[in-house]
Amino acid sequence: MTPTTPPTHGRTAAAPASPLFTDSPMTLLGGLSAAQFMKRHWQKKPLLVRQAVPGFSPLLSKAELFGLSLRDDVESRLIVQQPTAPGWTLAHGPFKKSVFPPASQPGWTLLVQGVDLHSDPVHELMSRFRFVPDARLDDLMISWASEGGGVGPHFDSYDVFLLQAAGRRRWRIGRQKDLSLQEDVPLKILTHFVPEEEHVLEPGDMLYLPPRWAHDGIAMDEGCMTYSVGFRVPQRASLAGELMLRMTDAFEDATLYRDSAQPATDTPARIPEGLQVFAGDALERLLADRESLACALGEVMTDPKPKVWFDEPESDWSPGAVRLDRRTRMMYDDRHIFINGDSFRAAGSDARLMRQLADQRTLPAQAVAKASGGAQELLADWFSAGWLHPV
Repeated sequence: MTPTTPPTHGRTAAAPASPLFTDSPMTLLGGLSAAQFMKRHWQKKPLLVRQAVPGFSPLLSKAELFGLSLRDDVESRLIVQQPTAPGWTLAHGPFKKSVFPPASQPGWTLLVQGVDLHSDPVHELMSRFRFVPDARLDDLMISWASEGGGVGPHFDSYDVFLLQAAGRRRWRIGRQKDLSLQEDVPLKILTHFVPEEEHVLEPGDMLYLPPRWAHDGIAMDEGCMTYSVGFRVPQRASLAGELMLRMTDAFEDATLYRDSAQPATDTPARIPEGLQVFAGDALERLLADRESLACALGEVMTDPKPKVWFDEPESDWSPGAVRLDRRTRMMYDDRHIFINGDSFRAAGSDARLMRQLADQRTLPAQAVAKASGGAQELLADWFSAGWLHPV
């Protein structure tokens, strides 16, 4: 295996997933297989599953969750709905303990984003949804709400699974045609919400909603906790910009613009047509490099999130069973392996080995022992960077 760009192990800023059987019935999906769910419901229609995770209870205590919101490497929000002016208020973390209202005060919610990056059990839970490609799986958010707490009727541009962890939450949902939003409100709250269905979720119940399905969840008890598994939705213009930046860094064409036939001009401010042609040709040549495009896409999709850092290992590297760190993003295509924003060309047995690591997020000792010297050197480098750990 060879890097397509120099590895950047200086970044400092998991539990293994089980093999997926897409045709097997899943309790998580109400007896549907992953293949059936993706065909019938994914981006098409909601699905309510009673006891999707039987006997489910919070994986983090209230104190642990609130403790995360005090950290500057964790994204969090505090939303309070007052019965009088100013109505809705929104504050962003990190917070101090003194800002939280009393638990008995109705109508407030704490949202903590990306909890899967900070908790192995939460990361394991999110791994159950890997029947959707990792390139689309984003993060797991946990909300804690007092009685009556919520964020108002709204819609998301992405798919979401809403798993109830503690207390009860009443969800009203509908296919909203009028997407106008309330003015002078710090949240994106629909002006004219028209619910079509209503469901009360208890611990272990789960509701899947496709993009743009309006929903409003109200906590029915103090200490209501909901786990939200959300998905990445690359926006075309933004993705194109990121790809172009990465491809430009690797674009090696030192051809200089020449205009030996340029006549004298009495309109010096006009951009020459020849320069426009030269610029268009440069972009066409850049985009024609499909290898560079593939590498750029994989690097963008595996780039760690902002404020993510990896811990230095506490021991020396020794070849054996390994697992990816919960913060590590690893993917592949037909010719490359991508990990945390780096790309490597891979073929043969090494490619199969690395694909196994990316899919299962773990490798047994015997598989590591069979890896080539180059692959083992890469594993050692990733261990030193904190990207993987011994089992």
